[in-house]
Amino acid sequence: MGSDSLESTGNDDRARGEAGASGLSSQHLADSPATRFAPADAAATDLVELSGVIKWFDASKGYGFIIPDNGWPDVLLHVTVLRRDGYQTAYEGARVVCECARRAKGFQAFRIISMDDSTAIHPAQMLPPRTHVSVTPTSGLERAQVKWFNRLRGFGFLTCGEGTPDIFVHMETLRRYGMTELRPGQVVLVRFGPGSKGMMAAEIRPENGAPGLSSH
Repeated sequence: MGSDSLESTGNDDRARGEAGASGLSSQHLADSPATRFAPADAAATDLVELSGVIKWFDASKGYGFIIPDNGWPDVLLHVTVLRRDGYQTAYEGARVVCECARRAKGFQAFRIISMDDSTAIHPAQMLPPRTHVSVTPTSGLERAQVKWFNRLRGFGFLTCGEGTPDIFVHMETLRRYGMTELRPGQVVLVRFGPGSKGMMAAEIRPENGAPGLSSH
């Protein structure tokens, strides 16, 4: 097995260790902006080829995630691998075929075989951020599950169950209640009401009542 790892540098050498998308949330990565990637050695023999879609990639932070087609947890994609294989960045929605190495907490991309930008969403096409989102709630504080959320586009959708309308949630609403991100399947508490996009979240809180996200 290769020695891929995300290692803290600077004043936080104690934080060294392997990390993968299934065990380390993007919030935890964002909390360690000095992380770097040690490329796997060429003798790695435990590589798995898979195809998927770029979930998001932040060149300034130096990493992003791939959603595999086979239903596996997100695969960590580091800028070192991307640029070594001739790519400067990876746009959300781009189709990618890569070789991955399994690590202690998930999979990391080892080599990019191909990338198709024809399905990608370029930054210029993304919706401009909205400000001063205001919704008058018509519901009580209800349990809902996250269907989808994209941190870069700044919005997502919740559901209270089959047969109920999706609830639009804006990044601004998350921040207002001390949250920074949502992950699919996460359970939250939400008050919602009618808005310009159908039902919209007016208040959102973690199920346990504490702000922020736990690791996944």
